[in-house]
Amino acid sequence: MIQLAIAEDHQSLIDGIKLLLEYADDIDIVGTANDGEALLDLVRLKQPNVVITDIRMPKMDGITATKEIKKEWPHIKVLGFTMFDQKDAINQMLEAGASGYLLKNSPLQEVLKAVRAVYNGHTYFDANIEIDVENDTNKKAKSILTKRQVEILSFVAKGKTSREIADELFIGVHTVETHRKNMIRILGLQGKGELMRYALEKKYRF
Repeated sequence: MIQLAIAEDHQSLIDGIKLLLEYADDIDIVGTANDGEALLDLVRLKQPNVVITDIRMPKMDGITATKEIKKEWPHIKVLGFTMFDQKDAINQMLEAGASGYLLKNSPLQEVLKAVRAVYNGHTYFDANIEIDVENDTNKKAKSILTKRQVEILSFVAKGKTSREIADELFIGVHTVETHRKNMIRILGLQGKGELMRYALEKKYRF
């Protein structure tokens, strides 16, 4: 059962999502919030599997709330939900740890698909979002990975261990491992082996 929390400052939109999802027999809405601080309180209390959060909210925005959620509960999947389709906003949510991004003007059925996708470990982007207009998966990946992640990916392609990468970049091993996990999640991969295969296939060896 997917335990879902929803954060949105427009109650009518929350009501619309609840109306759709209450008929899904694999989803249980454990609570809703109208601002970022209330969302964190809700997550602490209910420990949902998936969170849908607006980006612009009172008291605490969705990007900051997502960072806090992923820091304290890294297993919780977060979906950004907003009217803003600018690349900067998308990248900020992804860097905060979100697994997907939806626009509010999308069909509500899209929300259902996205919740199920991120719950099962995949990333999900609204069909109307163009992360990169070119049909080039390598450029697309670079547009959603941070500069540091791309740098680490180049070492992964060379077969370097996390310890070796940490020594090369003068950072902690734990930091490297965290970046690896985030890249696997962002790119929709299944494990470390797939990350190396991806890096080699996309020619990150430079």
